[in-house]
Amino acid sequence: MKKFEFEVAENEDRMRIDKFLTIKLLEITRSKIQELIEEKLVLNEQNQPFKNSAQKVRLGGKVFVSIPAPKPSHLEAKEIAFDIVFEDEDLLVINKPAGLTVHPGSGNSDNTLVNGLLFTHQNKLSSINGEFRPGIVHRLDKDTTGLMLVAKNDFIHQALSEDLKNRDVKRSYLAFIYGILNPKKGRIDKNIARSRVNRLKMKAVKTAGRNAITNYETKEVFLNGFISLVECNLDTGRTHQIRVHMESMKHSILGDSTYGSCRKLTPKDLDPKRKDLIENFPRQALHSYKISFVHPRSNQEMFFEIPLPDDLKNLLKCLKTSS
Repeated sequence: MKKFEFEVAENEDRMRIDKFLTIKLLEITRSKIQELIEEKLVLNEQNQPFKNSAQKVRLGGKVFVSIPAPKPSHLEAKEIAFDIVFEDEDLLVINKPAGLTVHPGSGNSDNTLVNGLLFTHQNKLSSINGEFRPGIVHRLDKDTTGLMLVAKNDFIHQALSEDLKNRDVKRSYLAFIYGILNPKKGRIDKNIARSRVNRLKMKAVKTAGRNAITNYETKEVFLNGFISLVECNLDTGRTHQIRVHMESMKHSILGDSTYGSCRKLTPKDLDPKRKDLIENFPRQALHSYKISFVHPRSNQEMFFEIPLPDDLKNLLKCLKTSS
């Protein structure tokens, strides 16, 4: 258990105790501080607990804080393959491979990115999202590859979450879709809600759901418009957002078994090898290839970009090959 002692300065007189401690304990979120107060772990100079978060501190008064050690995780730490693109004392930028679920859920409790993070960074991850999502600031779908942010403490996690909410974290994806979007560059602003028919799926809706915005630009067109490569820049981060938005525009992502209703017949003049690769691509052809943000601690602008993974490079090569 960590213990801290603070004295109330003149400019802090009559300040709320939760605000006072938020200033003193920069690594701890205000909600966590309020929990400590509720649990009677914040005491005054008479060794009496503060009654609630709104109670005021007094000039010259002492404040004693006890912070319990993190509870041991019941999740298994397991060696899982993923690449660390960048790391400092506050955060990680990782490259998630295809087929890797981000956090434990129904039917998968020990083969996730979180299990891998616990193996490499035990007790070095933020706790805001609870035991099953330590460090996880945002997610990628299981079969989507690319860049993700992971927080190593609650201060960074809260700051990055706020930046995501305010659209200050920029994320760009590359997607191979059926057909050509019209116009080739534009903005999709359609709410997204969970399907009432299939609870594992999301859908674009007119009035209900949550606001979702995807900005897109067609980068390249293949096979006379059969498939195109699109860059998508997110203003929001809803579940399955790009996949659902492309489906709603009648241009599903290649290989998407969940949202693949807009799949088109493969051109007849393709050779069997290329035809098989396109028709049986094993996952949604979607890759998070760029991310930029301002580091909450240093205020430094951070920018990361990674190339397509091998399976998408092979797909691109196949699409560019003349018949």
